[in-house]
Amino acid sequence: MTSQKPTDLVEQFLSDLASGRVDAALAEVDEQIVYTNVGLPTVRGKRRFSSVMRGLNGDFIGFDAQMLAIAADEAGVVLTERIDELRFGPLRLRFWVCGRFEVIEGRIAVWRDYFDVFDCTKAAVRALAALVIPSLQRPLDEPLSRREPSLS
Repeated sequence: MTSQKPTDLVEQFLSDLASGRVDAALAEVDEQIVYTNVGLPTVRGKRRFSSVMRGLNGDFIGFDAQMLAIAADEAGVVLTERIDELRFGPLRLRFWVCGRFEVIEGRIAVWRDYFDVFDCTKAAVRALAALVIPSLQRPLDEPLSRREPSLS
């Protein structure tokens, strides 16, 4: 269990995922975690969640994000506004995401992401066009993958 503030915990968790430090990220989640990308099936439990997170950090598939805003209440609910990047080989889809995390007893127990399907569609079109004309897609301004791991 950690003594980090919920916002720091969530930011470090996402940074660890973005940097391929999946085991470090998984150490911060509850055994009964509930993970939902709204509109997609809900993943329940750390075992299934681990499989999904490892799948996002393979040789061909990757994840990164740029944090735009983060806030928490006294109950440990953390809200994030991010630009997420999903990589499929050379294809990079970047789209807006709002996340809601529930931190209970120092662990992430719920992670729910909301996104706009039309924005994801535009991201796919931009990503495909950028394969031909790379200047159409600029890099993330401050990717979480470049953050140093926390020592806390």
